[in-house]
Parts: sequence; structure tokens; C-alpha cells
Amino acid sequence: MFESFKVPKDLIPSDPRFGVGPSLIPTEAVEKLAKTGHELLGTSHRREAVRNVVKEMQEGIRTYFKLPSDYEVVIGNGGATMLWDMIGLGAVDKTPYHFVCGEFSDKWFRANKNIPWLKPDAKKVDFGLGINPVEVPGYDFLACTLNETSTGVMLSELPNVSRDTILAIDATSGAGQIPIDFKKSDLYYFSPQKVFASEGGFFVSIMSPKAIERVERIAKDSTRFIPESMKWSHAIENSRQNQTYNTPAISTIFFLNEQVKLMNKLGEEQVVKEAKRKAALLYGWASEKSYLSPFVVDEKFRSQAVATIDIDEKYKADDLAKVLRAQGVVYDIDSYRKLGRNQFRISMFHNVTFDNLEKLTKIISLAIESSN
Repeated sequence: MFESFKVPKDLIPSDPRFGVGPSLIPTEAVEKLAKTGHELLGTSHRREAVRNVVKEMQEGIRTYFKLPSDYEVVIGNGGATMLWDMIGLGAVDKTPYHFVCGEFSDKWFRANKNIPWLKPDAKKVDFGLGINPVEVPGYDFLACTLNETSTGVMLSELPNVSRDTILAIDATSGAGQIPIDFKKSDLYYFSPQKVFASEGGFFVSIMSPKAIERVERIAKDSTRFIPESMKWSHAIENSRQNQTYNTPAISTIFFLNEQVKLMNKLGEEQVVKEAKRKAALLYGWASEKSYLSPFVVDEKFRSQAVATIDIDEKYKADDLAKVLRAQGVVYDIDSYRKLGRNQFRISMFHNVTFDNLEKLTKIISLAIESSN
């Protein structure tokens, strides 16, 4: 249907990357890393050169989120998938309760189900629907997902929880663009390959004193097995020294730091304002076109980081996505593979510009309307 479609030159985006998987890393950051020459790459992560970058990144995150003074920025190797196990092994007493609204929030729940001594439970909604966490009596740990990457659903509010309950937030694809009140959060974590424009295999965890106290207490339980690589004590101790427990990918930390500096120039309020402007563009476009519709019906749960847009079954989203990729114009707007919908999933991360998103909407509309 779209084989003969050619994107007009005046609509070609300045950058083709619209995917919500690996982030749009600015080429300027790559060039800046290259200019460090032999002073950074190939250097021990215990050395001052690397630790200075880590320290600047940690302090930049603290500044950006305006964190309470007693919260800690804990870092380590491994992304969210690894962290689900690390959290289950070392931050949950016995009873985690999960709020599931997509593939990744469900994976976190399944990870805790695999730990024999835990007794997890969950409240699930159909994919495309939102669900806000609430405190559940009898559970010591609440697990929620700030932005469900698979479906484009975000949280609209957080609860206040009691002294004996940990509120944990997987913020991987929402951190930086979906603001929260950190005084309500105990364990907020993300991988930096989304809004924070770095690569995978790394985690940032913002921990309250209550969360630090919890993991330190569990670590003293000699009957509980926790692998050395997943011990919170190692991550916390090394983070306080601006380093990781084991050797990290320095380029990942470097790119993260560059993005934090970039976003701090604007501040979180302005970054969020721009994100909302992009969301208004995409959801407004989808609502106006008869052949499109926002997948998330309830507006308060529509993500301002990841947009999921359904397309009329007459037009195959995958076919158009392949044509646009083949032309080198638009990359990775396919729907989440396990969702199985005729849909576009579009990144609204900070480095994806409003102008390029506007061009993308025009490209898709032109392709569909000219195919009739």
C-alpha cells in the first residue's frame, strides 16, 4: 500500500530517531566523548577522572529533581530487568503488591513471583488502561510503574504510605518528564536510555532514608541469599564514593551526565512544559484524524513521554514504518511487539524535537491520505 510513497524533502526530519527503546543520544555528546581522548575511556572507574564525572552526574540529578537532602542517588550496573531481582531479594520483606498496566509492570510482578520466600499479589487492568497505586493493608512493599513503556500509560497520582511500607516506582521511561513528589517515594529508579539519553546496562535509584534502612536491615538476615552483584550495601557504599561496585561502561555515565547538564539548563519545569506541548500535538493530531485514535482513552493517563496511536485496520502501521525506515527518514515507530496492535508508538523524549514530531505527523497523514 505504501511502496510508492516518497517523503517530500521539506518534511524530512533533522533526526530520524523516534523510537522509545534506545534513546536519541545527541551526536554532540558522542563527539565530546571522543575529544576526551585517552583521559577517560580505558581509565579505572576508581580513578578521579571517572569519579568526577559520576559525582557531577549524581549532583546534577539531585539538582534536577530538587531531592530532599537526606535522599541518596544510588547507582550500579544492570538495567531495570536486573533491578527487579535486586529489589525483590534485598528491599522486600515478604509481601509486595504490584499495580500492573502493561508488559513491564507485569514483568516486575513475575520477577517477585519467582522468589520463593515472597508472597506477591497484584491488581491488574487491561493494557491501555491506567491504574494509580494505593496503600494495601498487609503488604510491606508497593510496586508501581510511572510510565508503562509498552502501552503509553502514565500514573496520575501517588499515595502517601505508612512508615512500614515502601513505595517503589519504576520510572524508566518517565523519569525527567513526568514529575512526582519525591517525599512520597522511597525507591525511585530508572535506566538512562530513555529521557536521559544514554545507553542501557545501568541504573539510577533515588532512595529515601526509609528505603536505605529497609535494605540495610534485610542485609543482616543471614538466612536470605543475595548474590554479591545484587547487594544494596555494595551499591550504596560505592555510590557514596562516586563509583560503582563493579566496572561500568564509562560512555553510558558520560552520556547520562551530558544529558543531565543539558536538562538542568532548562530545569524540570520547562522540560515538563515542553513534554506536555509535544503530547498535545500528537494526541490532538490523533483525535482530529478519522483514521487515527489515541490508544489510551482516559486523558489523565496518557503519557507525556511515550505516545501510542492506533491506526485504522485498512492501513498497516508496520508496512508504513518499514517504508519510512528504508528511506532513512523515520526510525522505530513500531508498536510494542507483544501488544499486537495496529499502532504507532512514538517517543516524546526530551531530545526528540517538537518540529520533528510535527513533521512526523504530516508524513504519516500524507502517506495514509495519498494511499486512498
